[in-house]
Amino acid sequence: MTAHLASRLMIKHLRLIVAVAEHAQITIAAQALGMTQPAASRMLAEAEAQVGAPLFERNARGMVLTAIGEAMARRARNVLREIADATEEVELLRSGRGGVVRIGAVTGAAVGYVVPAIRQLKRVAPDAEVHVEVSTSEELIGGLLAQRHDMVMARIPPGTPAGGLALHRAAGERVHLVARKDNPAAGRGPVVLTDLVEQEWVMQGPGAPIRRAIEEAFLSQGLPLPRNVTNTASLLMTLALLRDPEVVTAVSQEVALLLSGGRSDLVILPMRDPVLLAPYSLVTLRERRLSPVAATCRDLIKSLVAAA
Repeated sequence: MTAHLASRLMIKHLRLIVAVAEHAQITIAAQALGMTQPAASRMLAEAEAQVGAPLFERNARGMVLTAIGEAMARRARNVLREIADATEEVELLRSGRGGVVRIGAVTGAAVGYVVPAIRQLKRVAPDAEVHVEVSTSEELIGGLLAQRHDMVMARIPPGTPAGGLALHRAAGERVHLVARKDNPAAGRGPVVLTDLVEQEWVMQGPGAPIRRAIEEAFLSQGLPLPRNVTNTASLLMTLALLRDPEVVTAVSQEVALLLSGGRSDLVILPMRDPVLLAPYSLVTLRERRLSPVAATCRDLIKSLVAAA
């Protein structure tokens, strides 16, 4: 019987069952569906023949659902609701106003480009479901190649097969130092690395681009590397450690502005000798076709990169 109903009972029958259940009159239900009363009566008879039992009985109140009719009407409402939801979802996907976007980014790019792009995307696609992963370039490029991300903002690690990648390069970055305003090096003008060798540092782990840039700057000036280092990529942990006035952290410009802009107790230490980072890129897979909403997000990031 289940297979029989699934193959023979049509959407038009379900709509009629629900309409008659709501209006309790075949004539009113027919009008609501834009049908004549005789056509609605024939269609209801077809539905009852397919079910093999009456769906309604007539009494003084009009047409009342039988027990089997109650079950069919409940299921019919669910099916029609799912069809309506599917129609809406398809339209959102086709128009680019909805769907899922999965973005990966290194910390500076997440703050400087991904956040503004999401704000713009939500204005044109408020139903978009956006997932953002902040991690290292190695992890992000691996995720892109495995198609866990639609796009990433990262640096291409050495040895990565780049032939299948599409890159839109962003501007290079300058490393910034952030500390409490009562740090010994704060408020004395441009700092030199000699002043910071003995301080406690909070940095990303060995091998991270900012960490390498800072270490190369120390070595190029003939200085020993800082010995007191806490390794973390977590901004929350960095903020917690920055409660100590002896702590200094090296971050990208976007992150430095984020940390110091909303807090009166943190400052950016001006550096006499700038430390520069190699640029990262917006990276996608050449052969992968993005959904409309993901393509919109990619184009928004590209525009921000071009403007910068």
